[in-house]
Amino acid sequence: MPPKPSDEPPVTSSMDPLHRQLCEKIRSARKELGWTLQQLGEASEVSSSMISQIERGLANPTLAVAYRLAKALGLSLGELVGTPEQDSQVEVIRSNDPQFLFRDDSSCKVRTLSPLHLEKDVEFYQVSLKHGGEMQSAPHFRHTREFVTVEKGTLELCVGEETRKLKPGDSAHYPADCPHALRNAGKGEAVVFLVVIYPGRAVST
Repeated sequence: MPPKPSDEPPVTSSMDPLHRQLCEKIRSARKELGWTLQQLGEASEVSSSMISQIERGLANPTLAVAYRLAKALGLSLGELVGTPEQDSQVEVIRSNDPQFLFRDDSSCKVRTLSPLHLEKDVEFYQVSLKHGGEMQSAPHFRHTREFVTVEKGTLELCVGEETRKLKPGDSAHYPADCPHALRNAGKGEAVVFLVVIYPGRAVST
């Protein structure tokens, strides 16, 4: 029988401040709901053993896992991973930081380039589409808009019933509150930069 996930306090002595805050936030939010590790696991579709490791500082969740945990706990992603106040006004996102890798599969790789605590207003992504790859999206919140710029390759942009082909240096903006998709229409890899602007301060509803 596999060992039962530990519900012991987090091991935070050697963690950086952001990682420590994330561990403590997940644990405290779970406790406030009166949930066990198993209950949070069922609600988030993240294994209870993984949640136990995250809470104890033994694992660092990917962006996708953090999003599922935040949603299950009734928090925004920004509320869960918001960075503590620092003296520096410059926040750097390293290219090899796994927390910012949102998706990586046989079709595409999606990396967020924006600080996670800004996710309510704007999100900035680098999307790498493999040959024949595509990224389909369901409608976002009403009045959400997207801006895309092609860095490399050929992109087929589908918005509702419309389709546009974009080459390197081309950009487009469109409503994202309807079904939309990015498709690689070339022979090699396609790399695009995607900005998602959610309704809020930028758009009045």
